[in-house]
Amino acid sequence: MKLYDYELSADCYKVRLLLGILELPYQRIELDAYPDREQHGAQFRAIDPLGRLPVLDDDGVRLCDWAAILVYLAGRYDPSSCWCPKADAARLGRLIEWLSFAQRLAATAGAARLHDTIFEPVDIDACRSGAHELLRLLDEHLWFAEQEDRPWLCGAEPTIADLACFPDVMLSEEGGISRLPYPAIRRWTDRIKRVANFSAMTGVFPL
Repeated sequence: MKLYDYELSADCYKVRLLLGILELPYQRIELDAYPDREQHGAQFRAIDPLGRLPVLDDDGVRLCDWAAILVYLAGRYDPSSCWCPKADAARLGRLIEWLSFAQRLAATAGAARLHDTIFEPVDIDACRSGAHELLRLLDEHLWFAEQEDRPWLCGAEPTIADLACFPDVMLSEEGGISRLPYPAIRRWTDRIKRVANFSAMTGVFPL
């Protein structure tokens, strides 16, 4: 199994998190996405014509989207089906909703981080405002979930939905977005850090 990766990418980190949790061995092929932007070079575009990271190649199964990779890894390598509950249609539907929510986090909190760290041209005020709106919704959801003793995004156990949302939330302060107003989110991020085989990255520290 090969993972084409960039250490500072929140999307790549989502995949590394799940690979570590599932204790899957893999070869990590690191690209310099900034400043060299190797993912846009001809050599990498032969792997993914759109120049996206991460890319997973599992013995010929090649996936070029972080959400597709998470679903694939959980579906193939988690016999408990806890991380992607395929048999529970309602819970699976909610999980997919949260994957979409994670995309919105990336487009707001994630974009603000890229603006402040590698000078990506975005409407920074709109990104920060949009991120706080999403964080308020996430914090409210988690608070009510805690009252029902189901303290994860999709119920009583963590899923790939939690892993999908976690990196852009944890790295949000690098984009000028404080997590201090969101106590339920802070408790949730601590729970994720307690998951067995949790792995950190630059800017995300263990408990």
